[in-house]
Parts: sequence; C-alpha cells; structure tokens
Amino acid sequence: MTNRPETFNEDFVREMVRADLARATFGGRIQTRFPPEPNGYLHIGHAKAITLDFELASEFGGICNLRFDDTNPDTEDTVFVEGIIEDLEWLGYTSAGEPLYASDYFEQLYEWAELLITRGLAYVDDQDAETISQQRGGYGQPGVESPFRNRTPEENLDLFRLMRAGECAEGSRVLRARIDMQHENMQLRDPVMYRIRHEHHHRTGDAWHIYPTYDWAHGQSDAIEGVTHSLCTLEFDSHRPLYDWYLSQLPLTMDAPRQTEFARLELTHTVTSKRRLATLVADGIVDGWDDPRMPTLRGLRRRGYPAEAIREFCTYIGVSRTNSRHQIELLESFVRQHLNANAPRKMAVTNPIKLVITNWPADTVEYVEVVNNPERESDGTRQVPFSGELFIEAEDFMAEPPPKYFRLTPGREVRLRSAYFVTCTGYEHDADGNVSTVFATYDPETRGGNAPDGRKVKSTMHWVSAAHAISGSAAFYDRLFSAEVPGAETGDVMDDVNSNSKTLLAGCKFEPSMLDVAPGEVVQFERLGYFAHDPRESMLFHRTVGLRDEWARVKDAKN
Repeated sequence: MTNRPETFNEDFVREMVRADLARATFGGRIQTRFPPEPNGYLHIGHAKAITLDFELASEFGGICNLRFDDTNPDTEDTVFVEGIIEDLEWLGYTSAGEPLYASDYFEQLYEWAELLITRGLAYVDDQDAETISQQRGGYGQPGVESPFRNRTPEENLDLFRLMRAGECAEGSRVLRARIDMQHENMQLRDPVMYRIRHEHHHRTGDAWHIYPTYDWAHGQSDAIEGVTHSLCTLEFDSHRPLYDWYLSQLPLTMDAPRQTEFARLELTHTVTSKRRLATLVADGIVDGWDDPRMPTLRGLRRRGYPAEAIREFCTYIGVSRTNSRHQIELLESFVRQHLNANAPRKMAVTNPIKLVITNWPADTVEYVEVVNNPERESDGTRQVPFSGELFIEAEDFMAEPPPKYFRLTPGREVRLRSAYFVTCTGYEHDADGNVSTVFATYDPETRGGNAPDGRKVKSTMHWVSAAHAISGSAAFYDRLFSAEVPGAETGDVMDDVNSNSKTLLAGCKFEPSMLDVAPGEVVQFERLGYFAHDPRESMLFHRTVGLRDEWARVKDAKN
C-alpha cells in the first residue's frame, strides 16, 4: 500500500471549520467532544469518531472533551465509564479536562424543561408509549394530536413536578415538546423529553425519578459546555432540526453549537451494535467484551492491534457524507505494516513433531545467532540454542508430498533458520499412525544456514530445540461473522455467527527467549504470523494477523 497520508485529507468537516475560523464564528473558538453512552465498551466504530473529534480540535488549536451521555440508568454502569476512559487513553487521546457527564446538567435541563412548559412549548402526556408511537403516524401519514396536548402551563408544571417527586408510576406519563404533529420530519412530531424511571443512577443515585431523553440532553449539554462543532454520525441527520429547535428556544449565553454529520465506520465481517455485542457476551458466544474476536477496542488491544495502526487506518479512510463498508483486510494491512516494522521475531512451533539429527554430536548444544528484526537493524541479534533434537511444524514434513512441496520429505535437503542444512533420512509413526519423529542428518559446513559450495535449497524452516523449549498455547482466529455483511440475507446478524472462529492449540513449543516477552507485547512467530502475549495468562499467545497481505488480494479481486 502506498500514499497513506500522515494526517487527515482535507474534507468537508475541515472545510467548514476553516470557513468558521475565517468568519470568526464562535469567536474563533474550536471545541469538540466525544460523547459515548456508558452502556458498553468502545469499539472500532468509535475509533473513527474519536480520531476525528480529537484530531480536529488539535489541528485547529481547539480542545476536545470526553463527555458521558449518561441519561439512561437502566443500561449504564460505572464499569463502562472506567473502561471507556481506559480505552480512550490507550488509543492515544486524553480529555482536555476531567471527564464530563450529562448527569451533571440534570438540574439545568430540568429548569429549561420548566421554561418550555411555561411558554406553552412542552406538555405532560398521560398516554402510554405504544399509543404515542402510533399517533405519530408515519412518512406520508398524518400525526394525531394527544388529547392532553392543550393542558394549561400551570397544570403541566404541577404534573411535571409530581413526576420529578417520584409520585407517578413508570410509564404513566411523559413530558413532550409541543412542536408540530404534522411535520414531515418525524423527529419534530412532539418528541418525548422526559420519562419516569424509578432506577438507581450510577452517579446521581436515587435523586431523580425522571430522566431526559438523548435528544433533549445532547444538544443542551453541548451548549452548556461551549461546544462549537457537534460531530455526529449520519443516523442523526434527521435529529438535527430537533437539536436546533431546542437550542433556539433557550436563553443561551453563547452561540448555539452546530451539529454536523459524517459517515460512520462499518467493516466487513463485523458488527458494532452494542446491543448485539452485549448479546454475544451474554450468550457465551465470546469470552467477554475483551475477547480477541470482538471489535471492541479492548478486544483488539488483547489481540495485539497497535493503537497507532488503528489511528492510521482512521486517518486513511477519511471523513465523508456517504455510508460505506470498508474491507476488514484493509484495517489488518495497517496492523501488519506497523508490526512488521516494530515486532521482534521469535521461533515458535504450534503443531510440533520431533526432528532428530542422527549425526549430531551427543550432548552438544550450540548457540546460533538470529536477527531480532530485519526491518530494524538497531534491534540487534539474539543467541538461540540448537541441539540434536528439535521441534518442527508437523506441516513441514510429508512422507508422500504433492507437486511443488519444497519442505522436508525423505531425501530432501532444507535449511533450518540461521542454523544448518539438514537432509531427511526417515521417519516413524505413533500408535495412531501419525508421524511423530523425523530423522535427518546435518551438514556441519553449513553453519549459519549457508553452504560454502553455493548450493541452494528451496525451503527454510523454523525450529525449537527440544531440550530448551518452553511450552505454551496459541489461539488462532477466523472471522467472528462468516458473511461479509452479517444478517444481509436473513435479517438477523446472529445467523452468520461463525461457530469455528477460534482454534486453541495447546502444547506449542517456544524458544527460551519467549519468557522475556511482556504481557500484551506482540512478536512475530517466524513464518506463522504476529502473536500477542495474553495480558492475564502466561504463555498464551493470540494470533493478531498473518504475514500475508490479504488486502492486496481483495483489492485485486475488486478491480
């Protein structure tokens, strides 16, 4: 891949900001925010929004805050708050100040709601949610006004205060904005502003019995904080007129923020709905929110995705007004490129069989010099023990090979990485008929993996000395969803869950220096791919990505 920009390409959001600065709109200030709901963990889709919000503010000398839109006590939890802060910092961004919370503005939102009531712009509706939904009508269908729409401001105030005091049952009443039940934009057909919830809130405790809806709290929170550019994904396009209507009714002390929408990040073979992700966790399909198959930032982190690679990917795809779905192989190519330049190389055998060198001097151990990273000379070399009994991959030997098989087979000479040329002389089976041991002779003149007479071999194999091997496990992953667009055919994404998305290989054999690999560190297993050391379980490694650039294949297929 070439021509990757180091910063965002110029886009319509930046053009807008430049124009605002030129006109001194918002007094020349730039302030953005990243406003997650603390009802789950951040995922790859959030990474695009985070990168845009924070990079935009940084680029134009502004600030960006983390704000939790914590208006729904039913699904929110402090554990998600802490996890989001941690994930944001891992991705490389820090809020301009302490994290902010919509719940800090509950009193101000309530006062503004009373103001709308006194001006005849909001009313208490005693109808249930289903009736209200039906009366909204639909596109091309008229709405039906609530029989409670013309209550007096005094009556509405009394009822709203009873709602706040906890004297009304859940579902018995709501507060609605009084706008236009015939408006062509469904969002403006008297939307709900408050619902009764006798639920414990993770920050305000039991102080409130009514909670603002997202649409009522979102824009007003932006205004309270002084946000200038409220960046949202495209599904909020139809909400913008409501956002602006609410702000236009309030006595703001500064210019109202401007909402602008951009396309969200969608990937093939991936689902980012927090509700669906929660289902995967609850149903035991994955091992938790940080399962390496999950598109959550903590899942990607555990799998070994570098934060730098995710940021570079988000930069590369840019910002547009049109929804599209990016190939997951493109993201993986950024991960692979970063790891190729930075990850140390190690030798690991994940499906071992024994290789016995019959002419090796008895009880002799040599140490061969192996390059740590050919892409970074400054990483130097390491000494790896070599002996007469080694482990090699079972796939690296075949008794009866097919055409163009160049690895070990009877009579074939191959190179052992950085060590010697060996020639297979025979093999033996175990009780089940599987090859268990391969026999070979070595050429002592080929130390370092080169023949002085200039002869060539067609295969170089990795290995681990049996007497020095460290035992461990390796987890290999396929796509969590088998379909490129999960649910496209049946309508239910869960129908496309790949039940064989994880393969755990125990009994792997690692070179001794693997003991020095830190939890969370990613290394390249020679010839096998990149693997991340699990942060909690010693000697468990998760395959991050393979060595092959699959993006090139996908791109060629589409062309």
